[in-house]
Amino acid sequence: MAERRLLLLGGTVVLLAALFALWGLRAPYGFILSLRLTKLASLAVVGASIGAATVLFQTVSANRLLTPGIVGFDALYVFIQTALVLSLGGVGYAGLPAMAQFLTEAGLLVLAGVVLFGVILRRGAEDVLRMILTGVILGVLLRGLSSFAQRLLDPSDFAIVQQASFATFGAVDQTQLAIAAALLVAAFGMALRIAPALDVAGLGRTTARSLGVDHDRLVLTSLSLVALLVAISTALVGPITFLGLLAASLAHSLAATHRHVILIPAAALIGAAILIAGQFVFERLLGLQSTLAVVVEFAGGLLFLILLLRKPRR
Repeated sequence: MAERRLLLLGGTVVLLAALFALWGLRAPYGFILSLRLTKLASLAVVGASIGAATVLFQTVSANRLLTPGIVGFDALYVFIQTALVLSLGGVGYAGLPAMAQFLTEAGLLVLAGVVLFGVILRRGAEDVLRMILTGVILGVLLRGLSSFAQRLLDPSDFAIVQQASFATFGAVDQTQLAIAAALLVAAFGMALRIAPALDVAGLGRTTARSLGVDHDRLVLTSLSLVALLVAISTALVGPITFLGLLAASLAHSLAATHRHVILIPAAALIGAAILIAGQFVFERLLGLQSTLAVVVEFAGGLLFLILLLRKPRR
């Protein structure tokens, strides 16, 4: 049953992709289709990365209310953008080589995640809660520093920072997209490889260790994959904090299974479907631009409050 639902999700994503690419297509067909396919691929890569990363993060943290953004990845990204504009100015920032900037931002985000996870979890997976709290505090600190630095910018430079602080799919470089897609495939393959161990890890650290799973190593591996997936999606288009919560919650509801070999692809497909469908509605039907991230954040934040306030089942 779960496999059939996964196939249905895959078919839905293919249908949405076809609608996005072909709806209202006009001449010059080749040029317009190329632009649409690039944007479609970026939507799919980002949605799949965030969806899969959130399932991994929720499993190792044993909490389905959390997302990777809570440990400060989005705050670090905004801080990097603010620091670049403050030090180089708006003109210097605009003149940065796109590929070098992408690789630098992705590298810094991955490094920050590995340092945070590796150093704080040195005593083992029981330190996951301490890691999350540390990430939250660091996120608050970075947001405060970014806010202070933004007050030093002139209005034109501040506008550049504001634009860079929200996810946008309008001008994604194809080379960067290819690199992000390749990293996604590699990380996704590794996630599916450890999926059976994640099923056991979901039973708790003590139970997992008694069943022969190296729980501490599994947690570090999973969090490294989370750092990579979140880094490539954030560096590619910008932060989308609550998309993962939407994708992971819907994956658990629709798949109705605890098997990660189903949950991880389901969350990836749902994340891609949310972005593709949302962008299709805003661009093709409503004729609007650059509001999808705001709507996704609103819906994800609302879902977070609902899950937080909902009474637990007895």
